[in-house]
This record gives sequence, C-alpha cells and structure tokens, in this order.
Amino acid sequence: MIDLSGRVAIVTGAGGGLGRSHAMLLAARGARVVVNDLGLDAAQAVVSEIEAAGGKAMAVAASVTDQEAVDAMVEHVIDQWGKIDILVNNAGILRDTTFAKMDLADFRLVVDVHLMGAVYCTKAVWEHMRSRNYGRIVMTTSSSGLYGNFGQSNYGAAKMALVGLMQTLSLEGARNDIRVNCIAPTAATQMLDGLLPQAELDLLRPDFVSPGLIALVGEDAPTRTILCAGAGSFETAHVTLTPGMFLGDGPDVPDRIVENWTQITSRDGEILPEAGERQGRLELQNAGYSRDTTGEN
Repeated sequence: MIDLSGRVAIVTGAGGGLGRSHAMLLAARGARVVVNDLGLDAAQAVVSEIEAAGGKAMAVAASVTDQEAVDAMVEHVIDQWGKIDILVNNAGILRDTTFAKMDLADFRLVVDVHLMGAVYCTKAVWEHMRSRNYGRIVMTTSSSGLYGNFGQSNYGAAKMALVGLMQTLSLEGARNDIRVNCIAPTAATQMLDGLLPQAELDLLRPDFVSPGLIALVGEDAPTRTILCAGAGSFETAHVTLTPGMFLGDGPDVPDRIVENWTQITSRDGEILPEAGERQGRLELQNAGYSRDTTGEN
C-alpha cells in the first residue's frame, strides 16, 4: 500500500474537479494537503471535506500565473509545515475554438495557465526539493497535446510543452531523487460540460483518475512516465524513435527521403530514447560513425 503519511503535497486548481479528487485521495493516504485555487471559498470547501474525513489540509488562494503569489504560497507552506514533498500541477483552463478563429490573447492565456503556471510552481519548490534530496512532481498533460484535438491548438500546445518540461526535469532531478512524471487524464470536469454525452461523462469520474496520481507520487514512484488514466483504465504513452536509415547528402536526398518513406517511418525496432542526445547518436551510428573509447575517432 502506498503510504503518504508525513508527506506534504501541494495541488493546484484543487477547488473542484480533478484537483479536488487528487487532494482528497492524497489526504486519505496520509499526506497533509495544500489545496490551491483561485477562489479561497472553493479551496476552503475542499479543506473542510478533507478535515471532516480525518485528514489535514490548508487552503491557499493564488493564481498559478502570479509568480510572486506562488512563491509566497510555497514559503507559507514551508513555514507552517516545514517541507514540501509533492507538487501536483493541475490548474488549467480551456479557450476552445479553431486556430483560424482563435484570438491570440486566448492562446497566450491558456499557455500561461497550463505551462507557465506549472513552471512557476515547480521553480518555487525545486531548490527546496534539491536541498532535501527528495521530491515528487506531476504535470497534467493531455491526449490533446499528445495526439491533437480539433479546436484545441492552444491547449494542445501547452499540454505537449509540459511533456517536454517533464522529460528534462526528470533528468536534472534524478541525482536528488526528484521524480517527475505526467498524468494524462480523461475526466468529466467543468471543462468538458456539454462536450460529451452524459453516459460517457458518468463513466469518466475524476476519482477514477486520481489512483494513477497516487502511483506517481509514492516513495517508489517511477520517473519520466506519461500515465494516461480514465474510466478506471490506465495506459502509458511514449515518445519513440524509429531506426530510420542513412541517406547521406547530395542534391537527390529530398527525393530519396520520399522514396524510402516506408522504411524511415517503420516502427520495427523503434526505441525509447533515454535523452534527446540519443537521436544524434543514432544518426551518427546510421552514418557509420563509431566513437573510439580511447578518445580518437
């Protein structure tokens, strides 16, 4: 059983929906939970639920897009509870429309909330976690970012950017046991009202997603994982690299790429790179280059 007793967790956007569900389950597993939301009343209502169930929580009203407010929240939590072990970057909004009709102010707003909000919150706890050699951070990505979704160019761009952030922070945090993962939820929240049939919404309760979150923040949590969750089903998504082929240089290479498209895109033997540099090493290998371990090429 994943026991979070003694852990301190911050959940952003936790006044309702997925954030509330995450906060409730974190508290049920023993964590002290900081319930963050734009509105203090919504956050306090969740705190009251947690306390009524025997848990411990505090409400903090702050916008994740306000760096000073985020820094103040983190300082307050450390002053009150001494540490922060877990950060769940959950806060988000939607401004859906096709790219042709989209106001770029709405594009920027969605990126600011989802991406920069997660950046501000993560930056605020990063050095604290490094100094303690422990941290569990979860970014909330989406299938809209991983695979695209009509009318969600702003949301999809922000959500895929969080995957890139997770990929790098998981590498940078490894030496200090800071494990960074993504969760890609499918859940019936206010953001999905009117978008899906009621029968589907009934199956996509937020509390079906939160067990996946718990698996990403425990002592033995993985790192650099994209866990998809919805309706009680769990999957993982991966950014892979095909073996490809060497075509060299010359004026006919663009045409040869097209001619060999089937082999270049074949997923037989694809790999999951351990870091971005793996692409370059694969390409050098395909080109017939091998690195001499003595330092001579």
